[in-house]
Amino acid sequence: MTSKQTDAIVDSAKMNFSKTKQLYKTIWRWHFYAGLIFTPFLLILAVTGGIYLFKPQIEQYMYQDLYQVEAQNETISPSKQIESVTRNYPDAEVVKYRPSVSSTRFAEVKINLQGRSFTVFVNPYNGQIIGELNDADRLMNKIEELHGELMAGTIGDRIVELTACWTIVLIATGLYLWWPKGKRKFLGVVIPRFSKDKKILVRDLHAVPAFWISASIIFLVLTGLPWSGLWGKTFQQVTTNAGVGYPPSIWVGDAPKSNIQTKEVADVPWAAENLPVPTSEMQPFIKLSLDDVVNIAKEQMVYPGYTIFIPQTVDGVYTLSNFPDRAQNETTMHIDQYTGAILADYRYVHYELVGKVIALGITIHKGLQFGLINQLLGLLVCIGIVGVVISGVILWWKRKPSGELGAPKVPNTQTMKFIALIILLFGIIFPLVGVSLIIVWIIDFLLIQRTPKLKKFFNA
Repeated sequence: MTSKQTDAIVDSAKMNFSKTKQLYKTIWRWHFYAGLIFTPFLLILAVTGGIYLFKPQIEQYMYQDLYQVEAQNETISPSKQIESVTRNYPDAEVVKYRPSVSSTRFAEVKINLQGRSFTVFVNPYNGQIIGELNDADRLMNKIEELHGELMAGTIGDRIVELTACWTIVLIATGLYLWWPKGKRKFLGVVIPRFSKDKKILVRDLHAVPAFWISASIIFLVLTGLPWSGLWGKTFQQVTTNAGVGYPPSIWVGDAPKSNIQTKEVADVPWAAENLPVPTSEMQPFIKLSLDDVVNIAKEQMVYPGYTIFIPQTVDGVYTLSNFPDRAQNETTMHIDQYTGAILADYRYVHYELVGKVIALGITIHKGLQFGLINQLLGLLVCIGIVGVVISGVILWWKRKPSGELGAPKVPNTQTMKFIALIILLFGIIFPLVGVSLIIVWIIDFLLIQRTPKLKKFFNA
């Protein structure tokens, strides 16, 4: 081999090393900024999610006086239970009824009174009103609202969705940074290096646990996104239009022409939200009693724990909805309020593949599908997220130079274009990511790059 050939090989190796180094810095920079911006929201989602996993146990403890009743021989009819509620709340509008799920559980009646929503607890054996809860004041409702929309309505929902989408970018870039390089194959890769100095240990306590829970985080993100306001709505429309939502066979007779979707009249499982609501045939019949509706549910073997949404219009329908612990027991049923005809009966067995996957994902996400083990594993992941977030903040703070943000330096333009193309693909799949990228680039071009102090601070 000639000296020229040797020099060419060396130059090529140096160039490849330089490109790899530039790529590493670019990915690190994106990971750094995404982590810095979304760390507070990730922390909120992890903490509230960890608490919400144990909603059944928490509410059982908090409201045990309203939940537990001493079992007796016979219960009174649902209609008489409702009569007891209307007698005690004459100005209230009764909107839904949840029968006792066991012989030791009170029945629940939802009412609207003076613009507020209350849950009234009724003794199913004698109709006695045990107490009421203002739904707006229930702790787990507040936790759910904080988890889903940061208690900030539509804006909060978009921030949560954006955080979820950028979490996937964080994981993808983090896995690249974590990927073992050189001789490291075990220490610092699958277990932290406790014998090294504090900086290395903090780095490992951030990267190694993140690797172990990365798949679980992606699962939580993907199973949470279907409930989001923008991406979730679009995804639901796509699945419905593609025929992987509800099948026409669930309808008794012709499918309804209604423009009202089931989610507008009742809280139903995700797969049933876009179902058009049928109408009751307005015939000279007396309105079906709640007793008859409960009997229909028993005859059709609807899993206990369902809620009956009471029609509020003359052509409305009774809607039965069930959010059980196991997705396989989900039910959405529409019943003619005059004839008792079952107009639609939609259950897990009717779901197409996408519907079944989403239903299972949601119940696992909420810690319900596999009972206590599901809750504990979910809690472990939430604790892991909190740990990764805190260790990441500590790592940044220890490495940050005084007076600067501590971001990796902007690499060459060619490398930036390559990474920008990849993240642009994320932006197409997740529109809010794309919008946020445009905003960041505008701020960078018009403000940071043109202001010397900001340029130095951001290491741009």
